[in-house]
Amino acid sequence: MSLEEAARQLRMAAHDSQVAFDCVGLGDLERAQEHVVTARAAADAAATALARAIEDMSPEQAQSAGELAVAALEEA
Repeated sequence: MSLEEAARQLRMAAHDSQVAFDCVGLGDLERAQEHVVTARAAADAAATALARAIEDMSPEQAQSAGELAVAALEEA
């Protein structure tokens, strides 16, 4: 996985966490739980991608790839 994928997964985890939070406020606990599970899965995928990047990239490569990843997501 790339840093772009890690960033995308983190964005998805944040979104699902917010939806879960909103569902709790509405009392829709089943839907909140579903979103917590998907948020966790996305966070785990991001952690896997980041662990791989730590092994494969120099700090300079990570900085460059990270900047590109964030820029690509901002354009989408």
